[in-house]
Amino acid sequence: MSSQDKTNGGVSVALAAPILIYEDEWLLAADKPAGVIVHGDGTGTATLTDAVRAHLLDEGREEAAAQLQAVQRLDADTTGLVLFSLSKEVQPRLDALVAEHDGIEKRYLAIARGEVPPTLSRIDAPLARDRHDARRMRVDARGKPSLTLVRPLDVAGPPRARVSLVELTLRTGRKHQIRVHLASRGYPILGDALYGVPADRAGRAPLMLHAVSEVLAHPMTGERLALSVPYPERFAPYFSR
Repeated sequence: MSSQDKTNGGVSVALAAPILIYEDEWLLAADKPAGVIVHGDGTGTATLTDAVRAHLLDEGREEAAAQLQAVQRLDADTTGLVLFSLSKEVQPRLDALVAEHDGIEKRYLAIARGEVPPTLSRIDAPLARDRHDARRMRVDARGKPSLTLVRPLDVAGPPRARVSLVELTLRTGRKHQIRVHLASRGYPILGDALYGVPADRAGRAPLMLHAVSEVLAHPMTGERLALSVPYPERFAPYFSR
């Protein structure tokens, strides 16, 4: 796979070849790096979708490149697994799996500030846009139902600066859901510039949130598809695997 160029305001921007986790006739999964957006935002910034499209064109798969569509969206600073459909025939079936809530099981790893107790196993709190800051979401009784399953895995750090390694499973897919849910319980994600502590809002540390795995029934074959990406290197100073 080679990289291709995308024009950004008349400037040629090199697109790195995507790290592919899975590819067949209908689906493709890629490992998104930090700082890359999944979809275009109108600014001409190169996206993960652009990189995947370039890969498909390199393979001579023009029809798949034309019908390419990301199934999920990750925030720019969140890393990990992103699933794409490569055919218009597949997309409605994937949409149906997403609508089932448990049709696609997606798990994340996060490093949260504080010692997340084993008793915190689920956060069921509706989310809505923050009326005072368009970038943010917030817990709001009038918001959309939102459920995150929580599984604390490990704790590290000195007593006054504990951090927790947490596995999170989405049962709904709201914007910033994991970030808002953890912050609302007093365990903001390390490096979260929107919902974190003042030190994190200064933007000096990367966001410690990683989409690590996804399980679904293949929309065309019905086969159980279990996809995963490597443990993130930036987690290693805190927790090694």
